[in-house]
Amino acid sequence: MKLYSLSVNSAGWPFIGGFAAFSIAMGLLLGGAAFFMGLLLTLWCVYFFRDPERVTPMREGLVVSPADGKVLAVEAVVPEADLGLGDEPRTRISIFLNVFDVHINRIPIAGKVLETLYRAGKFLHAADDKASVDNERMAVTIEITGTHPYAGQKLGVVQIAGLIARRIVCNIQKDFIVSTGERYGLIRFGSRADIYLPPKLQPMVCVGQYMIGGETVLADCLSTEAVRKGEIR
Repeated sequence: MKLYSLSVNSAGWPFIGGFAAFSIAMGLLLGGAAFFMGLLLTLWCVYFFRDPERVTPMREGLVVSPADGKVLAVEAVVPEADLGLGDEPRTRISIFLNVFDVHINRIPIAGKVLETLYRAGKFLHAADDKASVDNERMAVTIEITGTHPYAGQKLGVVQIAGLIARRIVCNIQKDFIVSTGERYGLIRFGSRADIYLPPKLQPMVCVGQYMIGGETVLADCLSTEAVRKGEIR
């Protein structure tokens, strides 16, 4: 039988160590109750930076979610010019990550990184409609590879800071060759991820659905299915 093990992303250890040191100091200064509260914060920090394995569907042409979280919006928009995605409307899928979600970000589809673009900005609540435009963000543009109809087209994925999140980590650069589902960064501590699909590629998710990063299929480059509708049941 395989024993459960908690994998923690390396970016989290300085924070976990800091919380642990704070807990000990508060315990020595203020007693057991303060130590217990600090211990709870330390355990939450460990939980926040968890980095679980995911089973990514590997059939060519599948676009998977770059993050865990709830779909806030699925809408056709003209991307901002600095994203380098052209002026043709694209479907943008917006995913909100609360402070209890896994915050590791994953590559939506295999390809070549054409550009990474950081932009400073505000720290509005990540669920706010204006967060996609106004908040601090890191955008990655990927040229999709493969033999399906959308090979050679561009897909954009954007890490967006939120009200509490003040740090975006992106571990890939221009010209990197990336694989579907591989880890590429994280956002601390509550945030949003936007995915800009290639023009005319239809989404396969609905507003309100919960996404699993690296596993949930957002779109299929080989599908001719119409846009799905969802019902709360």
